[in-house]
Amino acid sequence: MARPLRTLVVDDEQPVLDELVWLLGRDDRIGTIATARSGTEALRRLDSGDIDLLFLDIAMPGLTGIDIARLLGRFSSPPKIIFVTAHDAHAVEAFDLNAVDYLLKPIREERLRESVRRAVADTDAGAADSDDTIAVELAGVTRFVSRSKVTHAEAQGDYVRLHTLDGSSHLIRTPLGSLAEDWSEAGFLRIHRSMVVNRAHIVAVRMSSGRASVVVSAPGGTTTELQVARRHTRALRELIGEHTP
Repeated sequence: MARPLRTLVVDDEQPVLDELVWLLGRDDRIGTIATARSGTEALRRLDSGDIDLLFLDIAMPGLTGIDIARLLGRFSSPPKIIFVTAHDAHAVEAFDLNAVDYLLKPIREERLRESVRRAVADTDAGAADSDDTIAVELAGVTRFVSRSKVTHAEAQGDYVRLHTLDGSSHLIRTPLGSLAEDWSEAGFLRIHRSMVVNRAHIVAVRMSSGRASVVVSAPGGTTTELQVARRHTRALRELIGEHTP
């Protein structure tokens, strides 16, 4: 991490605001901490563009946290968002808005520190060269594919098949386990022993009877739905902030 994260905490409840500020002040990965008691006040503060990390309450009078997150989608360099709420009903929606994490009140310090770790990792991944290129062979010609254009990758024997936004697919000779580990900091998630997906291209997460699937972007504005293995469902649900039994 190049420098501590400049942070804004938004909550209409003063005790919660005070507690978060106190806990964050104990974390040396956090730099300056500003506060806001409403969505309108938060937007005024965010307009300066000098906030790296935003802790955002969802249920607030007027502009809700979800409203603010949607508005931030118009910013050229929006801050990382961590939602803070007493309810888990908006977890999937928060994930769709590319939130780094989803914290449930009351806040536990160790859980808060994990959220900050995720924000730092996400920031570092963005600062790194997210468009690393992969050399692939096509009809005897070596071409280069941008990693950021890969929507998902699946194991095929000793190879991995990369699926890209333009609809092409390419085989590379590498174990999926190694690829999943190497690309995890670039936002790739393991959802199956034979599948990883690029979080940047997930447009929806679906839960049904304890099973999960992710929907990723596909060519021509279409989507592809990928099943999540049971062993990875818990990790996915934890990522979007839902409770698990």
